[in-house]
Amino acid sequence: MIIKSLKLKNYRNYDLLDLTFDPKTNILYGDNAQGKTNILEALYLSGTTKSHRGTKDRDMIQFGYDESHLETVVEKKGIIFQIDMHLKKNSPKGIAIDKVPIRRASELFGIVHFVFFSPEDLNIIKEGPAGRRRFIDLELSQLDKIYLNNLSNYNRIINQRNSLLKDIYGSNQQHLLETLDIWDMQLAAYGTKVLDRRKEFVRQVNEIISEIHFRLTGGKERLSLTYESSIGEMSMEQALKKNRERDLRMKSTSVGPHRDDLCFLSGDLDIRKFGSQGQQRTAALSLKLAEIELVKRIIGDTPILLLDDVLSELDKNRQNYLLDSIHDIQTVITCTGLDEFVNHRFSINKIFHVKSGHVAKEN
Repeated sequence: MIIKSLKLKNYRNYDLLDLTFDPKTNILYGDNAQGKTNILEALYLSGTTKSHRGTKDRDMIQFGYDESHLETVVEKKGIIFQIDMHLKKNSPKGIAIDKVPIRRASELFGIVHFVFFSPEDLNIIKEGPAGRRRFIDLELSQLDKIYLNNLSNYNRIINQRNSLLKDIYGSNQQHLLETLDIWDMQLAAYGTKVLDRRKEFVRQVNEIISEIHFRLTGGKERLSLTYESSIGEMSMEQALKKNRERDLRMKSTSVGPHRDDLCFLSGDLDIRKFGSQGQQRTAALSLKLAEIELVKRIIGDTPILLLDDVLSELDKNRQNYLLDSIHDIQTVITCTGLDEFVNHRFSINKIFHVKSGHVAKEN
C-alpha cells in the first residue's frame, strides 16, 4: 500500500499543490509554521475523513474561500484508487472514490491505512485518559467499520441522553423519566459492543507490545496494557441503573466507554502515574510500533507511516530503533532540517523543501 500523489487546492496555506511521493522514504523539511504538518494532515484526512488534530472542516479551508479540494491517488495490491474530497464551509464534505460519490464516509475506510506519529503521541501516557481513548478509537475506526458504526451510534445516544438528563433535572416529569429507559437500553446495547471490541484490541496489542518494549529497553522491561472500564464487572445495563440518580444530579452520563482508560504496566508499576518521563516516552514509542505491526497483521498489507517531527524528540537509541522498524513501509517524515543524523543514518528517497506554502523537490 502506497500513496502515489497528493493534490491540494485552497487547503490551509496551500493555493495549489501537486506532490508525487516515492514508495519508500519521503522527507519534508523546513522551518516551523511553513505548512509541513498540513500535508500530513491532508494525507490522513484523505484516508480517515478526519483531521488528526480534531479540526473542523471549515477551519481547514484556506482563508477567503468557501471550499477546498483534495485529490489522493493510492496504490493497493496493484490496484489504483483515486480519492477526491471537497471540504465545504456550510455543508458536509463530499467524497468520491474513482470519481463515484459515496454516501457514507465509512465507505472510504479500508482503502488506505495510515499510522500517524506526532510529538503529542509521546505524551499519551502521562496525559489524561481522553487521549488514550482517542488513540483506540482512531485506530479501530480505520480497522473495523462495524466498530465505527457502533461508536458513532454510542456517541449520538450519549449526547441525546445528556440532553434529556438536563431536561429532567428539577422538573420531575414522569414521562421524561420513562423515555430515559429507552435511551438507556440503546446506550447499553451499543456501549457493550464498543467495550468488547476495545478489550479485544487491547488483547491484540498485548500480543505484540511486550517483545517490542523488551528490545527497546535493552531487555530491562516488559510492557503490558490493561483496559480500565468505568463499569467494572457490571453490565452496562446494571451500571446505568446504579448510577442513574447521580447522572440526574450531575446532568451527564457518568459511566460507559466514554469514561474508560488504558493502563500501561511495567511489571506492577503503573507508568502513567509513577513512571519517569523516559519510561513514559519509551512506552509511547512501543505503543506506536505495536500499532504498525498490528495493522500489518490485520489488513495483510503495510500501512503508510506519517512521522511529524518525531525524530527530534527521541534520543539516538530510540531514533535508531524506530528507523530500523519502518524500513519496509512507505513513510512521510517532517523535520526542521536535514541534520547529519538523518543524512547518514537513513536512506532518503525523496526530499522536499517546504517554505511559506510552497514545496520544492530537491533530489
